Amino acid sequence: MSHNEIISNWFEQYGNDIYHFLLYRIGPRDAEDLLQEVFIKALKGFTSFKENATPKTWLFSIARNLAIDETRKKKAKKYATTVPLDQANEPKTVNSPEAILDLNEDTKAIYECIQLLKPNYQDVIILRGIKELSVQETANILKWSESKVKSTHHRAKIALHEELRRCFSYEETKSPRAAR
Repeated sequence: MSHNEIISNWFEQYGNDIYHFLLYRIGPRDAEDLLQEVFIKALKGFTSFKENATPKTWLFSIARNLAIDETRKKKAKKYATTVPLDQANEPKTVNSPEAILDLNEDTKAIYECIQLLKPNYQDVIILRGIKELSVQETANILKWSESKVKSTHHRAKIALHEELRRCFSYEETKSPRAAR
């Protein structure tokens, strides 16, 4: 089987999972482009793929590194540009309204809360909580020990819970469960 065929098979197997990881990590605007970059890098670096890692963890590692690079680029652009006065008081959104139109309100709020977490917390919440990868797979992708994955996942869940509480605080006060 050629390298192209192998990468094509991996795209069929893991493309959707990696896309969702990128979607949560950097947003819908750039997720598709970075997904393509992941598989281009995988094809170019196929000879460096080590059989001791699974293709899935290797591809997720590439995706994570590209997401980190993309976040750095966005921060650099953000500081390099000036904000027009008429937009200075507008609230900042993570994504354009068109990009998140299809998401329901709860999903949108959860997505935005995840975006507020530290990058390491985002990674572990997405990989463990959303993509439901094992501790070992997550450790391989993030190049962490399994105990670090467990403790960071625990801290990330607490941080996400606090962010969600802030996001949903208005609804919690009206909820019948809040009165219990």
